[in-house]
Amino acid sequence: MSVLPTSSQPADSVGAAAPEGRALFLAVFPSIMLPMFLAALDQTIVATALPAIAGSLGDVERISWVVVSYLIATTIAAPVYGRLGDAIGRKRMMFVALAVFIGASLLCALAGSVLMLTAARVLQGLGGGGLMTLSQALIAESVPPRQRGRYQGYLSGMYATAATFGPVAGGWLTQHFGWRSVFLVNLPLGLLAVLLVVRLPSHASGGRRVQFDVWGTVFFTGFVAPVLLALEQGQRFNPGVLPAVVLLLAVAIVSLVLLLRQERRAPAPLLPIALFRQPGIWRADMMAACVAGQTVSLVSFLPMYLQVVRGADPAHSGFLLLPLTVGIAAGSFLTGRTIARTGHTAIIPSIGLAISATTLIGLGLFAPHIPTNQLTVMLGVASFCTGGAMPVVQMTVQTVAGPKFLGAAAASVQFARSVGAAFGTALVGAVLFALLAAQDPTTAALFAELVEAGPRVLASLPDARRLLVQAEIADAFRGAFLTVSCFTVTGMLFAWWLPVRRI
Repeated sequence: MSVLPTSSQPADSVGAAAPEGRALFLAVFPSIMLPMFLAALDQTIVATALPAIAGSLGDVERISWVVVSYLIATTIAAPVYGRLGDAIGRKRMMFVALAVFIGASLLCALAGSVLMLTAARVLQGLGGGGLMTLSQALIAESVPPRQRGRYQGYLSGMYATAATFGPVAGGWLTQHFGWRSVFLVNLPLGLLAVLLVVRLPSHASGGRRVQFDVWGTVFFTGFVAPVLLALEQGQRFNPGVLPAVVLLLAVAIVSLVLLLRQERRAPAPLLPIALFRQPGIWRADMMAACVAGQTVSLVSFLPMYLQVVRGADPAHSGFLLLPLTVGIAAGSFLTGRTIARTGHTAIIPSIGLAISATTLIGLGLFAPHIPTNQLTVMLGVASFCTGGAMPVVQMTVQTVAGPKFLGAAAASVQFARSVGAAFGTALVGAVLFALLAAQDPTTAALFAELVEAGPRVLASLPDARRLLVQAEIADAFRGAFLTVSCFTVTGMLFAWWLPVRRI
């Protein structure tokens, strides 16, 4: 049985003989950037195409599955590609992930029903999860330890940029070329990614026979899918879904028990339990989950706040969100360069998340009195200070895991991000609905319509009623901002608690 590295052990020396500086950047980053960009883009590019898809294919009540199925599949695929990448080579598995992603994108474009499209999106997610996990692991495989922070900063910034660019690109493509172009655009980009991955250096995989943990994968799927489905159902603000949520969580608990039992006795576990007992791994993953909960819940609910409470039109609300998304990318980029120069890691999110939490608490307490322009500046400051967390998370798990478990470590971060994002969005939505229901059940029911149909629902209300609804929703959003700040404070505590302070 192999001994896992502890947080006190030095980082691996993978990539020590690799080129440096500009030559290293040109050799590695473009080949890793495009696969990550594709996977992140497809998480959000479909959102603005959903109305056109529903109009073309019908079956409106199932249209949300087009988004949810991709999230579930990417989360399940992450540890599978991590395990296989560790065993038989990450570059080789990147080709597999790209082939699955490109083929599934073509199937999405050819889908004739929502059910067919959902099935194709599952397959696309199985490729996309590999692209994200393997991109992170390939950086650790190809770049010297001290320089990884810079590349992780680049990659985190690219992830935020792709997620922000997705809805804009999806809307433009749908308007000019139809919703199927949202998927067809992946074909030329995917083929270009294949050509770029060819340029990556190959690394030995050990030459041992691959032992794959089939039952571990089954139980992991039985855990992840019900959890994410329950969180998705919980966002619908409908007491009628409570029995289904309880049943899904019961299935998830049983699957988790079986998964832990399986992973303890499997000769080649899908999830190395001993690895996740390392404080540097699970604390960094918890920080990643908290940051994802903060970021995704803000991106999900702020457009409604800006449109309903502040009176911004959809285009203006998108413009007002730019400081939020640009701040994340800028914070990640600057943090990566700081780590490369100084080697300091945990101190950056320890300070940054404290500033971000203070800013969000201020929004929760004083939002009605803050002008819109100042509010966007505060969001930009909060996101900039939060952006430094993800490069530190990746650097920490890679250092603790060592070269043998780079894929498993990267997969754990992807899983933490997905669950944190889903949980954060569901909890913030639940808080909003509960506060509205406590004030006025009629407004709570109207808020559920706003979530599904958008702010145009308000236009049908009398002026006096509309102003009252806006005031009640504005008050409820103060609670939402405070809830988001709780994620940030929790992430800050885990940053203070990280055992790896310097690379």
